[in-house]
Amino acid sequence: MTREGNPWWTPWRVVDDVTVLHVDLMPNTEREAHALSLLDETETGRYHRFLSVRAKREFALCRGALRLSLAERLGCDCRQIAFACLEHGKPYAIVAGQTVDTAFNVSHSGLHGLIAITDRDCVGVDIEERAARRDLDGIGSFVYGQEELRLLRAAPDREKAQIFYRLWSMKEALIKALGTGFSLSPSEFEIPEPVLLGAPSCVFRFPHLPSESWRLLDMGERRFAAALAYRLSPPEPAQKPAAGR
Repeated sequence: MTREGNPWWTPWRVVDDVTVLHVDLMPNTEREAHALSLLDETETGRYHRFLSVRAKREFALCRGALRLSLAERLGCDCRQIAFACLEHGKPYAIVAGQTVDTAFNVSHSGLHGLIAITDRDCVGVDIEERAARRDLDGIGSFVYGQEELRLLRAAPDREKAQIFYRLWSMKEALIKALGTGFSLSPSEFEIPEPVLLGAPSCVFRFPHLPSESWRLLDMGERRFAAALAYRLSPPEPAQKPAAGR
């Protein structure tokens, strides 16, 4: 099944071999009903367990767009796709009982969603609508390192929300790409200085995984803060001891 009729998602960015889709999460009864009809029994049950209308809408529209986009890429019907989760909850796709190599990640905030799809093994995307908060410095002390906090606290009040969400979206994208959830605290690593000072992208390495390199991109725009992260190099295999030792 391909994108037919009036889809609620559109291609937004292509970076290397990563495609990022924008999902329109504006209330729309017809779109939500269509998206809901695409979900399997497990997903439908999850949909009905959400307590708020907004959460139901976000889940249905993002998952429906993901199903149709994956099906188009994989050349199958979207109802042939099943999802399972890794240890820390990161989902992956299964078709005809086989895990597919295509990786994906989904994020939504307010009226906007993003879906990243790639044949690379690890990808993470995050989107954050910039909401005004009273104590961004205080909240930042729990999730940011020293250099990041110094930048946030030195910023004029009118710029704090933009800086806070820019940094947060990048940290979240990296954590989602790594796939460990918040077993890794965002305060345990910092965004590299060139990106802190405004560069749009950089190569990143987690302190505890120095052999792996990741591409980190700031994709924020007027409507929201957003970031993308994906692995450039796979983990180095453990070296076997030499014979006779």
